[in-house]
Amino acid sequence: MLLVKEAEAIIFDLVQPLDNQMDAEVVDLSSANGRILVGAVTSELDFPHWTNSAMDGYAVQFADVQAASAEQPAVLEIVEEIPAGYQPQRSLQTRQTARILTGAVMPEGADTVVMQEVTRREDKQVFILAAPAAPGAFVRHRASFYQAGTPLLPAGIRLNAPEIAILAAAQCTQLPVYRRPRVAILSTGDELVTPDRPLKPGQIVDSNQYALAALVAQTGAEPQMMGIVRDEPEALKKAIAQAVATADVVISSGGVSVGDYDYVDEILAQLGAEIHIRAVAVKPGKPLTVARFPNAQRPVLYFGLPGNPVSSLVSFWRFVQPAVRKLAGLADGWEPKFVQARSHHDLRSDGKRESYLWGKMNLVNGAYEFHLAGGSHSSGNLINLAQTNGLAVLPVGQTFIPVGEPVQVLPIG
Repeated sequence: MLLVKEAEAIIFDLVQPLDNQMDAEVVDLSSANGRILVGAVTSELDFPHWTNSAMDGYAVQFADVQAASAEQPAVLEIVEEIPAGYQPQRSLQTRQTARILTGAVMPEGADTVVMQEVTRREDKQVFILAAPAAPGAFVRHRASFYQAGTPLLPAGIRLNAPEIAILAAAQCTQLPVYRRPRVAILSTGDELVTPDRPLKPGQIVDSNQYALAALVAQTGAEPQMMGIVRDEPEALKKAIAQAVATADVVISSGGVSVGDYDYVDEILAQLGAEIHIRAVAVKPGKPLTVARFPNAQRPVLYFGLPGNPVSSLVSFWRFVQPAVRKLAGLADGWEPKFVQARSHHDLRSDGKRESYLWGKMNLVNGAYEFHLAGGSHSSGNLINLAQTNGLAVLPVGQTFIPVGEPVQVLPIG
């Protein structure tokens, strides 16, 4: 049985990111949310596109107003009004000014903006009642944020709302991105039924497939729900072979412990997979099979997760999610990121395995606080997972973290 860090290292080493040529596609900007850039993006536009005002006020020559005060205001002639979207028509001469609005193009001859709050206008004149702090005050110079032709966004980043805004402003409408990884999901067990079927004695609703599909989609991959497979070797072999043929990652839940009907490891070997992990010292989630099919068109990773619902989800959050993110082409940020929080409850484990306790993490006055979910922390109890967003970690050998003490938490929201 491997330690968590040992298992993590093996899994991440097995992951081969999508190819930046074979696995690339071009999407429209409107479809780019959540996608990962294959290559760096450049723009033909400077940012700002032109030198413009950062304030509503008056465009001036600094030399005309550098000594202005309330007692001795500088008096300037207003020769033009410049709203946003308007091209100035006049070049300012000494002791001239233009009324200018935020974002509007600076006129020739002006080098500074005086905000309107320190002015008094009388007809075609304006009285400057305070000197600007320095030349160039409240002026945004062309290309001061970004220069055309240089990298705008780097390869390997996920496109979220801020990046989409940047790309729209830069008129980058066709974007090279990685295709979404395909993740096949199947559940094993004669006892399982779908959520729309009535339960008979001894049966269990297959919640794992739906939860794992939701998590896969949240990770940015395409879930392929392949249904329930009965505990029959030939049926399992056929289903796994079909999944391997169509997906980049295959996830099964159930059938990986030591029961009389757990055939998965044997079937993987028959199909030519190299099995790298069979169990991890983690609670919940000890039974974990990780294999790779090297003879497929491209290597396919297989994760055999436990059947218990919480064990299955914890295994996904801890091991599968970062692997899928790395596979998807993320350059950085795919590894698990733990944060330190102060526990509001006593936290306990038996110390034999790295233990995860679920709860809610909040940011209070700049520091995280962790509130343990109430009720049983059994691997079969899904109910108190609702609205949780963090897993508190008790390392091997640590049996107790008292209330008020720091704890490492893996965000899962």
